[in-house]
Amino acid sequence: MQFVDHLIARLEIVGHGSPWLFVALFLVGSLLLLWRLEALAGGVMEGTVLGTLVMPYCSGIGNLIFAFLLGWRGGNGGEVMTNCLVNNVTNMTLLIGLPAVIWGMNTSSGGGGKQGKTSQLNRLSMLLTLLAVLFFTGATWVLGRDGRLDFNDGVILVGLFLFWQCFQAFDALKTNVRQNKSFGWMLPVNLLLLAVGAYTIYFSIDWLMNWVSRVPTGFVSVKNLGWLSGWLMVLPNAMLAFYYGWKRQPEVVYTSQVGDGHICIPFCIGIFALFHPFAVPASFQLGVQLLAAATVVHFSCVAFFGQLPRVVGLLLLVGYGVFVAKGLGR
Repeated sequence: MQFVDHLIARLEIVGHGSPWLFVALFLVGSLLLLWRLEALAGGVMEGTVLGTLVMPYCSGIGNLIFAFLLGWRGGNGGEVMTNCLVNNVTNMTLLIGLPAVIWGMNTSSGGGGKQGKTSQLNRLSMLLTLLAVLFFTGATWVLGRDGRLDFNDGVILVGLFLFWQCFQAFDALKTNVRQNKSFGWMLPVNLLLLAVGAYTIYFSIDWLMNWVSRVPTGFVSVKNLGWLSGWLMVLPNAMLAFYYGWKRQPEVVYTSQVGDGHICIPFCIGIFALFHPFAVPASFQLGVQLLAAATVVHFSCVAFFGQLPRVVGLLLLVGYGVFVAKGLGR
């Protein structure tokens, strides 16, 4: 597209400041996606369904694009795995733990009647979503125990994700039928704006990947591509976590972060494995173990207490610090 090529050329004129402009462009595209998601949230989608079915594609689209571009160009699969682990561990520790420390994460409602029933349904949906994290993480760990993921492993991982999404889609449709809701005439407009945001994210990530790949040394360089891309692409998740934490909607905080994790593990990893077999990186075992431990903690707190205590949120932050220190220290 000539307009996009012209925009990229204008941004590149800035020189050393160009990477920051493309990061800003990535955030603009992400904000456009989240803006239209908020419109959908006020319409026909319950909070847990929105967080599980729709938001992950928008907050996790950067990870999908990263995995696809590296797979298409024959890049390093270890960087995709690192990107996904950084994304998921950040979601399950920092981006749930910090809102819990600041605002609290009470997922239960003391009221009765319809409000209490809705709260119980949201908790059950969250617990099911957390169980899916354990299942997907466990499946990826089993397939990667030999130190390698290939095409057959990719088919299994992608198939698991698509089955889960079909389950969520039919559940959303059943809910709309029961409540006599429809998607309305604004749905095509929202989808068009979502597509514009997604394309903006695509060409900004493409440029940033090419730029980092040309930097041979230093922290911001090709050797840390997986970590840097993981942190960049987790920024939309941070917006979701803090926005819905501030709005006191912990069910959306939970399901948006957990659902975004499903995009990375197993979907992004599976997509790259369909292109090329690859060896799992050294951070694989630590990342998977921390993901499993954090998921068990979240499941236990939601199931037995109906909330994530602030002290547990602090422990999750400590766990994230350990992951970053050990991962970057390898």
